[in-house]
Amino acid sequence: MSSQTNNIFGLDIGSKRIGLARVNLLAKIPEPLVVLANDDQFLNKLAELAKLHSVKTLVVGLPRNLSGQETSQSNYTRDFVTNNLATKYEIIWQDETLSSVEAENYLKSHNFKEPAMLDAVAACIILEDYIKS
Repeated sequence: MSSQTNNIFGLDIGSKRIGLARVNLLAKIPEPLVVLANDDQFLNKLAELAKLHSVKTLVVGLPRNLSGQETSQSNYTRDFVTNNLATKYEIIWQDETLSSVEAENYLKSHNFKEPAMLDAVAACIILEDYIKS
């Protein structure tokens, strides 16, 4: 964990939405932050949030299938990060296998009715997995 600050973001990148979570590495308690549209405003919104929270490091979920192989979504995620984020932030890749399923189960078990937070909870799970590794 080589972040110059103690705050990092976790990202769950999809073609329509990007879930964002935050963790302070001293407290080690990730929290879902926001779900942003994956549109032409995303990079500006991410930059504003990164500045607000003093974040220079992103833990990005990398999708894989159940046999551990990368998928078309893995390729999309790698391309998105390489083309938009890699020159601005330190990037740490984290396996996100089943993070969305785990997030969905979490929301159901806690009676959350707001499915819009699914991607932010998935980003939170990605951060939890990173901290544990």
